[in-house]
Amino acid sequence: MEWIIKTMQNSPEIAIFLTLALGFAIGQVKIKGFGLGPVTGVLLMGVLIGQLDITISPTVKSTFFLIFLFAVGYSVGPQFIHGLKKEGLPQIAFAAIVCVCCLATAWIAALIAGFDVGNATGLLAGANTISAVIGVATDTINQLSISEDQKHTFINQIPVAYAVTYIFGTAGTAWFLASIGPKLLGKDVAKQTKEYEATLGGSIHEADASEEAAYDGTTFRVIKASSDFFSQERTVQEVEDMLVTNGWPVYIERIRNGKGEINNEPKLEDKINKGDNLVLNGPIDTLIEDENSIGQEVADVELLDFSSEALRVIVANKAVEGKTLREMKTSKERHGVIIRKITRGKAALPLLKEVQIQRGDIIEVEGRKTDVDRFAAYLGFPERPTNITDLLYVGAGIFLGAMLGSLTLRTGNVPLSLSASGGVLIMGIIFGWLRSLRPTFGAVPEPAIWLMNNLGLNVFIAVVGINAGPDFIAGLKAAGVSLFVAGIFVSLVPMLIGLLLGRYVFKFQPAITLGACAGARTTTAALGALEDSLKSRVPAISYTTTYAVGNTLLIIWGVVIVLLMS
Repeated sequence: MEWIIKTMQNSPEIAIFLTLALGFAIGQVKIKGFGLGPVTGVLLMGVLIGQLDITISPTVKSTFFLIFLFAVGYSVGPQFIHGLKKEGLPQIAFAAIVCVCCLATAWIAALIAGFDVGNATGLLAGANTISAVIGVATDTINQLSISEDQKHTFINQIPVAYAVTYIFGTAGTAWFLASIGPKLLGKDVAKQTKEYEATLGGSIHEADASEEAAYDGTTFRVIKASSDFFSQERTVQEVEDMLVTNGWPVYIERIRNGKGEINNEPKLEDKINKGDNLVLNGPIDTLIEDENSIGQEVADVELLDFSSEALRVIVANKAVEGKTLREMKTSKERHGVIIRKITRGKAALPLLKEVQIQRGDIIEVEGRKTDVDRFAAYLGFPERPTNITDLLYVGAGIFLGAMLGSLTLRTGNVPLSLSASGGVLIMGIIFGWLRSLRPTFGAVPEPAIWLMNNLGLNVFIAVVGINAGPDFIAGLKAAGVSLFVAGIFVSLVPMLIGLLLGRYVFKFQPAITLGACAGARTTTAALGALEDSLKSRVPAISYTTTYAVGNTLLIIWGVVIVLLMS
């Protein structure tokens, strides 16, 4: 054991990886469905290992934190910028007000409890579950005109307050929004949500409410053309026009004629005769009804033996923006293509007919390769599987952001600047938005974003924990109870204000209000709890834009809280 400790003291970088391993192991443990999560787990393990008198260069911490912030900005950039348009302004205003309430309640609680800069910052970070505040606030504290000892004391108090307040910030907020929130928004919010789904093209009936049935439910079947409709020769166009039912088209993908010849890519003017086998692509319920219009289903395995492609597409075509899924379903360019999933930011949208597409959305499509390629070209840019990250784009973004953040204005003895971390966050947003407009450059695959997010943040947190380890226990004893109580106040009051704002000021539909509250506080756990509670994905519609705003403002508040408290 002594040899291991000596080795880590001589090579402190080894301690970071041990902290990551143990922290993720602790974070994955769940008791009655609740766990600490990797960030808190890494912080606690860092504090424990920090008792061994291990010191790690702050340069390591800063480097990984900038990588994390760029990834955050890059991810939310499209939603943040596109949300600035007229239809997104109410949600942006809502999120901004809630974020201001988060800052104000943390500041007020800190003043009442007599907390200093470090504890106030950790309170803001933990109660609002926004770990990045730790890094932004640290940069700002280092710019203050105070002694190095004071800076050291304040910086080491931040993780203490963060750890004490984080648990309720996560679990308490999810419980409050999912259990108490619906009761504050009127009677039978679940029923109101189903009715709202109906306005978006869903069903108010529980048995028919699945999004797959409401929108896609597409399959391939072979039906023989044997009905009286084929008593005379028909074109593909005539048959498809006849098959349209309730606005959901059915497409003819392949044809085997009476001679056994297969037409792999039928054109609209191609002929169909009685006795031909047709591969139909459409909703299963419509295909069953079409048996009476066309003929009986047959087992033509060879005709169904064709390859299909699944592809993720970034929406970049301005002409697509604002179109509903109903319009997309019936568009000529979509012929033969199934839409499986639409992701906006961190949330999967409900596949309801009146949900609108935004630029920057990721649409997962499936169908024959020629059909998929045509539809992908219409939507924007196909995101084919790749493991190559445009490091030129990433490096330039971080450099330019850090230079932007280094610009400082002084008001008396108080320096005003975004700091390097705030500048990188802003530049990440801009670079992410530019990527959504022109997806031919700046590619950062989703697995790379995940790694930059998780490795960047957790290495930063590991170093924070290790360096704060010797002072952590003393700080916990000094202010642990008061921090926990203050954390409950700071976690719940903004959510209560948000619910009242959504209901009485913005007059959002209840599920939209709940999703917007979760997004403004960037609590993905709360979004999951809401979707389970309401049995609907409607909250995800408002979560995406408000999450982008919340993730940006709450991080910047790390600068503001330090300036307010100092």
